[in-house]
Amino acid sequence: MNAAVIDNDFSHAVIGAAVEVQRVLGTGLLESAYAAALSIELAEREIGFERDVAIEGTYRGRPLGVACRAGFIIEKSLIVEIKAVDALNELHRAQTLSALRLAGLRFGLVINFHAFPVVKGIYRVENRLESKP
Repeated sequence: MNAAVIDNDFSHAVIGAAVEVQRVLGTGLLESAYAAALSIELAEREIGFERDVAIEGTYRGRPLGVACRAGFIIEKSLIVEIKAVDALNELHRAQTLSALRLAGLRFGLVINFHAFPVVKGIYRVENRLESKP
């Protein structure tokens, strides 16, 4: 993946913010602490985001209501999920992919703050479907 694609979806900026959060807080805290700190870091870097976003789904044109929640939506283009677990697994990836599909977005990051350094605990997820179901 080239740097232009990463820059266009804000992954690089979010990863930089996550590195700073882990540098200050270390490992071993709950997800909620990392999410709150990441909110502060993103705001200080003037990166637009929404936190704990309800994502609604549809079925055959009918609303399903809130189908899932995204931890963060960055600049209306990137979903970020925060984890604090021993290791990321396929369930974490699948949950993020579901949110991407329902939101009609292409890229997501799952960031595990228990991995050290945090960059070793980042999983990039791509929604290859172009439209919202």
